[in-house]
Amino acid sequence: MSLIKSFKLVLAPPHRAATPFLTAGLLTAILGRLTPWRLTRAIGTAGFAFTGFCLYFFRNPRRTSPQGDNLVLSSADGRVTGVSLVAPPAALEMGNAPVWRVSTFLSVLDVHVNRMPVSGTVSKIAYHAGRFLNASLDKASEHNERNELRITLDDGRQLAVVQIAGLIARRILCNVQEGERVKAGELFGLIRFGSRTDIYLPPGITPEVLEGQTMIGGETIIARL
Repeated sequence: MSLIKSFKLVLAPPHRAATPFLTAGLLTAILGRLTPWRLTRAIGTAGFAFTGFCLYFFRNPRRTSPQGDNLVLSSADGRVTGVSLVAPPAALEMGNAPVWRVSTFLSVLDVHVNRMPVSGTVSKIAYHAGRFLNASLDKASEHNERNELRITLDDGRQLAVVQIAGLIARRILCNVQEGERVKAGELFGLIRFGSRTDIYLPPGITPEVLEGQTMIGGETIIARL
């Protein structure tokens, strides 16, 4: 990555979900620095630090998605921690036959906005309250708080994308609804403070990525339909 691209990534404008955190951080920083007491001034300094962290964490860089109706794109930035054959989430009613699942772990330093892997229609959404285990663990797919989406392609095939909360994540945001038409690469949600996304490919489709590979949300090609 070039130096210019690195600066653009770090300085990208924040997602709108950052607004309450930035407001709280700035108010704390300003009020703390305006008082003469040492303790409140220290709190003010912490407010500035928190604001800077939120600007970095919630950054929403512009992405250019490759064109092609047959492409499956990564839903998130991060590192691939698993490529395996497993049954799709039961709540999405996609059958019990194993399909390929690609799991991407997002550290606190990664961009945390989620993007659609394909174009199609959101045919089902299932939310599950759960635990907050380390998202890199395989059992996080079953036990952690998560939000599951089934996407139906124009040819009738189905794909699933799952937002999974992590060890310190406490809020999954999803901005699409059942029946909504979506486009590959567009924003659909965010997971706050460490998380994971799973993509379940349609039957017969093989992933083109490997464990340990770095993903760029909305740009990296995971598979071809």
